[in-house]
Amino acid sequence: MFRRSVSFAALLLALQVVIVLMTTCAAGLLAAKLQSDRIREAYKDRMLSVAESVAKLPTVIEAFDSRDPSAIIQPLAELIRKASNVTYVVVTDRHGVRYAHPDPKRIGEHVSTDPSAALSGEVFVGTETGTLGTSLRAKVPVRAPDGRIMGMASVGILESQLSADLAEDLPELIGWLAAAALVGVLGAALITQHVRRRTFRLEPAEIAQLLETRDAMLHGVREGVVAVDDQEKLALVNDEAMRLLGLVDDPSGRPAAEVLDDGLLDLARDEDDVADRLVLAGERVLVANRMTAKTHGRAVGVVLTLRDRTELHDALRELDGQRTVTEVLRAQAHEFSNHLHVIGGLLDLDRSADAVAYIERVGGAGSVTADIIDGANADPALAALLLAKSSTAHERGVELRLDPDSSVDIRAGDDALTVLGNLVDNAVDAVEMGGIVRVLVRSSAGGVRVVVDDDGPGVAESQRGRIFDLGVSSKDAHGAHGRGIGLALVSRVVTRRSGRVAITDSELGGASFDVWLPETGNR
Repeated sequence: MFRRSVSFAALLLALQVVIVLMTTCAAGLLAAKLQSDRIREAYKDRMLSVAESVAKLPTVIEAFDSRDPSAIIQPLAELIRKASNVTYVVVTDRHGVRYAHPDPKRIGEHVSTDPSAALSGEVFVGTETGTLGTSLRAKVPVRAPDGRIMGMASVGILESQLSADLAEDLPELIGWLAAAALVGVLGAALITQHVRRRTFRLEPAEIAQLLETRDAMLHGVREGVVAVDDQEKLALVNDEAMRLLGLVDDPSGRPAAEVLDDGLLDLARDEDDVADRLVLAGERVLVANRMTAKTHGRAVGVVLTLRDRTELHDALRELDGQRTVTEVLRAQAHEFSNHLHVIGGLLDLDRSADAVAYIERVGGAGSVTADIIDGANADPALAALLLAKSSTAHERGVELRLDPDSSVDIRAGDDALTVLGNLVDNAVDAVEMGGIVRVLVRSSAGGVRVVVDDDGPGVAESQRGRIFDLGVSSKDAHGAHGRGIGLALVSRVVTRRSGRVAITDSELGGASFDVWLPETGNR
């Protein structure tokens, strides 16, 4: 309940303030430690310098040979102590007996700390506890002109004095730290406000709910959605788009050029928004829309919406064919009525032989049907396709022939039917009424070969390199579907099957499309 009652802004500000205060305190402790070390090092240098100065004073060295060394050394040591602002200056003989001390009563007594280091010729710097208390001190030997050790000079300052010096510096240090903490807290407040504005003043739970809702909506729609950022990387690909593009793993974050087909990539790179453009993704015919994504008036990428139109495209092609057949059947109904009248008249005139000859002359399409059935009897689907295309071609005044060299030993498969259907439609569209389209189909264990020839205008040499590109067509657009898709689909099928396709001049005078689809085990 406490978590729900505390807003995101308050929690964020509190966390930042805690971090600022903890960092400031840690920095303060470190600064105090560094300052303490600096003060200690400065006093060490001072005491060592004073002790060495005392030990080398000619007056002090000469006083060691006098009858009363302390009478000379004590006033001098006190003067030096006051001038150097240290706690004490002590001078002893080589046995550790004091010649000088801040407390005159201590003169003549043995020192309270171990003098052996200095009396052995070493320099000692450290903290010890003596008659005046715990102090930081420096001890150096006093040497005669000939180098022998005569005694030692000890200079020290109480630890309490060091603490007092540090305490004098702390108010300033604390002031700077408090100012830094205040600046940090103000900065935290500004950052909190900025984050709140960037998150539209939403709480984390609300943001998570919006994200879950967005994902559910994007991945639940029936249209494919592909978002490409301004760096041409995929920012979002929903489930339907992955299905349409044939993707298995989420490609978000990958360059668009590695995932999208050329048609979709060109659409994404287009400078203007586009509505309902037909593109090929693999072997799927898609209707794509492009919209520029903007935030705060600035373009940040593009959004492509994709709809599957493969089945609709095929249905529209069939619809165009059925419309043609319907129109021709209407004309044939009148023509058939005329034929019946002619036959009836000949019978009334008792000219039965002429009636039979007339019937044979006007009804001779059965041989084509028989040739097709005989040539494709090993594949009923292929025979049905050829019969349908033959009927459609016949109604449009085009003769569809099956090459006698055709041989169908095994079923050709769906890929061969796709290739054959598109090539025949293309050829029938290319020729004029009275034209001829010839089909050769050979299906065996090694693969399928499809050859479609026509006596149309053919394909110019300059166009043969790009005739299989999406949208390229030599025919005018008509009907309900776009042009330039059939041959592009043929090219995709051939590429997937690792086959080959060639365009040459046909013996009939038009174009010849020769396609080879090797057997892959997956028809």
